[in-house]
Amino acid sequence: MQIMSGRRVRSAVTVVALATAVLLGTAGSALACHSDDDRAKPIPGNISKCEQVKAGGKALSDEDFKFTGGAGEKRLNITGLGEGVKVTAIVVLGGDDGYNVYEPGKRKLADTPPWTELRAPFNRDGSKANIDKWYACGEKAKPTEQPKPTEPTKTSTVKPPTTAPTTTDKPSETSAPSSTAVPAPNVGGNGGNGGGLADTGFDNAWLLWAGGLLVLAGAGVLVLLRVRRKAN
Repeated sequence: MQIMSGRRVRSAVTVVALATAVLLGTAGSALACHSDDDRAKPIPGNISKCEQVKAGGKALSDEDFKFTGGAGEKRLNITGLGEGVKVTAIVVLGGDDGYNVYEPGKRKLADTPPWTELRAPFNRDGSKANIDKWYACGEKAKPTEQPKPTEPTKTSTVKPPTTAPTTTDKPSETSAPSSTAVPAPNVGGNGGNGGGLADTGFDNAWLLWAGGLLVLAGAGVLVLLRVRRKAN
């Protein structure tokens, strides 16, 4: 009976010791990662990727934020976001062993900036820890292209010429050149057509009349000469 009682006592002591160790480990972990900011979710350990946060989104660049403080300081203040940026989680690492996760729209954190006084969990001794690193997860939409402004219509200020420029038209190759007919002298009422000859565009009837007159004049001279000879 005494042997059985001794075994029971040792078993009970072992159970108590194990339970105490578990409780101390849990308490140590809790003390190692706690925060006085009820907007944050303190988590022991380390983290380096947005996939581990399980809040969705990918790592964003510091250029996507307007902020003050951050690494090396005790506070982080995010005052603005870049165009098209949507934040799903903000991770602030620091202290002896842990990090705070902030999720916009949850645990009293506003949906949109400003997000001020973000911080890391306490050190194990309860002192305020410096921020070792911080990063944000989310999405960034592509900026919309602005339509190009239309150029104003240019109004010409050149005055039109006062006189129209003269143009020389070339004669048509298909049309025959027009001839200018010289009218024949109207002798004896012949109408300039050579005394009834066909009008071909150039009337020569006056030549016939001139020749006849010369013949008559010559005959008259011959008659006059014969008369003078007889008289002598």
